[in-house]
Amino acid sequence: MKKIYLSSPTMHGDEMVFIQEAFDSNWVAPLGKNVDEFEKGLAEYVGKSNGVALASGTAALHLSYKLAGVTDGDVVFCSDLTFAATANPISYENGVQVFIDSEKDTWNMCPVALEAAFKKYPNPKAVVLVHLYGVPAKIDEIQAICQKHGVPLIEDAAESLGATYNGKQTGGFGEMSIVSFNGNKIITTSGGGMLLTDDEAEAKKATFWSTQARDPALHYQHSEIGYNYRMSNIVAGIGRGQLLHLDEHVAIKNRIYHKYKSAFADLPVKMNPYLEYSQPNFWLSCVTIDENCAIVPSQIIQALDEVGAESRPIWKPMHMQPVFENRDFISVSDKPVSADIFARGLCLPSDIKMTEEQQDLIISTVRKCFDV
Repeated sequence: MKKIYLSSPTMHGDEMVFIQEAFDSNWVAPLGKNVDEFEKGLAEYVGKSNGVALASGTAALHLSYKLAGVTDGDVVFCSDLTFAATANPISYENGVQVFIDSEKDTWNMCPVALEAAFKKYPNPKAVVLVHLYGVPAKIDEIQAICQKHGVPLIEDAAESLGATYNGKQTGGFGEMSIVSFNGNKIITTSGGGMLLTDDEAEAKKATFWSTQARDPALHYQHSEIGYNYRMSNIVAGIGRGQLLHLDEHVAIKNRIYHKYKSAFADLPVKMNPYLEYSQPNFWLSCVTIDENCAIVPSQIIQALDEVGAESRPIWKPMHMQPVFENRDFISVSDKPVSADIFARGLCLPSDIKMTEEQQDLIISTVRKCFDV
């Protein structure tokens, strides 16, 4: 039985053209034409002036927090329902995470809860907004709140590359933004990420830090702490080839999502929601089981596993993680929305290479869990 993956890499062959160029020129080490062209192409796609290709999306987030000036004891408002990579780098700079609950329309940061957070903590250093599972957040409202308070917005678009909000690409709204090219993302470089900004000085500073903060001297001199965060020329070659197929990948993910939505219309479940004026990239198709239903997510996950299909729970909210148990959590709901989504939700197989027959198997397996 061939395994059906949640979201695995999909290569097309164009990647090897750019990798071969790097080999033929013996330019396999960090930096080179592939890095330059990948940065340029991705920045143009998103609508930012500058891109800095890095070893991971986490590295991009870390440098974003440094650029925002986060240091000892500084508060950063952070989406609660996200992967740990959004929150962890705040601690690298000894910042303090304050987690903001989700809202039901997109599962993303709640603008009302964000405003409440500003009342409690008037001077945060930054707000980091996640577009969960490729669904754009309520960007206009959140951006307006950040501008009112004079606080930079950092977009974690790790999962949402190719998604749009009012026709504009996610990652194009924040003062800084990041994307990820991890192996399970909408396009991949096997690993890697990129920091995006319209500020050339910020891009240069991020590049400086990412190459061990070497001063412009003949000898090796360092006046600041730096990092080995730069993307290699080989990895960037994969990215250049993948970027050619980004829109194609988004279209396939779209079809997968809507086939699930149609197939489950009569079940006590709901697909991950989105705003009508947004266009998600549908990186992962997710469902929440209706309240008071006897079925729980783990039963569906187990049933899918038995037919060779990979699924997983929704991200466990950051405020529920043991490592962040002493961090504040801001919610305006009697029942935290992020915790409720986690309790009732799961991510369905959303692999681009999944066949119609394989998706039909997944659908029938899920339906059997509900005895239909």
